[in-house]
Amino acid sequence: MHEFKLGDREYVELKNLLKLTGVFESGGEAMRAVAGGLVTLDGHVELRKRCKVRAGHIVECAGQRIKVV
Repeated sequence: MHEFKLGDREYVELKNLLKLTGVFESGGEAMRAVAGGLVTLDGHVELRKRCKVRAGHIVECAGQRIKVV
C-alpha cells in the first residue's frame, strides 16, 4: 500500500491523486479509468473523477492501493 500525504491541503481530486501517485501517466488516462468503473474509494466503485479524496480514504486501481494521510 502506498501513502499519499495531503500536506496542507484539505483534499485532492481523485483524477489528480491517480496521476500524482503514478498509477496513470496522464489525467486523461485517470479519467477514463474512473469513468470505466475501474477505481474504488473505500471499497465502493467511484465514478466521479473530481471526487474529493480526504485523509483516511483508501483508493484502489490497477492493482495498487493508496491510503491518503
